[in-house]
Amino acid sequence: MEDFLIKKDTLGFLSELSTNNNRDWFNNHKVRYIEAHDNVIAFADALLVELNKHDQIETPSGKKSVYRIYKDVRFAKDKIPYNTHWSASFKRATKKLRGGYYFRIEPGNSGLVGGFWGPEPDDMKRIRQDIAANYPAWRDLLGDKTLVDTFGGLYGEQVGSMPRGYTKGHPAADLLRYKQFMLRHLFSDKEVLSPDFLFRMNDVFKKMRPFFDYMSEVLTTDVNGADLRL
Repeated sequence: MEDFLIKKDTLGFLSELSTNNNRDWFNNHKVRYIEAHDNVIAFADALLVELNKHDQIETPSGKKSVYRIYKDVRFAKDKIPYNTHWSASFKRATKKLRGGYYFRIEPGNSGLVGGFWGPEPDDMKRIRQDIAANYPAWRDLLGDKTLVDTFGGLYGEQVGSMPRGYTKGHPAADLLRYKQFMLRHLFSDKEVLSPDFLFRMNDVFKKMRPFFDYMSEVLTTDVNGADLRL
């Protein structure tokens, strides 16, 4: 069996950790943790290869993409020491290719997200200006059948009131309130453990490209098409 297939105990370890989230239990099951962690790294390495077939990824390796299971509890109210999921992210390469890919593996709550989690103020300004001026193009982009069937629609937090400079009556008022611009797709545990999970995930990421391509143009060119990143 290929080493990049997600193993049953990679999920099973998390299930048991969620009800035994303490250092004694974790240390007594350190071998299982290492095996599961290595499995996720192998999966991320294989996914990186697939992503680079249709995109340019800056993240150098699967190991560099995978987040630590250890939580930083120094300033947290919740002192539980370990995350109960595996996760990884990949950054697109060059200043012109904007956006990033992220996946999460957790029993009953696995999925992927791609897009723009925390746009910088200048980027947010450009995005909202484009929404306000070109909202029919945004409606077409977000209403595409493949995008709707795969992701449902735009995903992300919204501000409680209209951003400064925009009115409630604007035709794109719903879009202007977003402060995160992402696409999300969920997977069942059965899908996570299936032999073709790697390729399913890669295929879903590939379907984000029209969204990424549009957003990259918005964030790297001005209204005259001049490159803002030179």
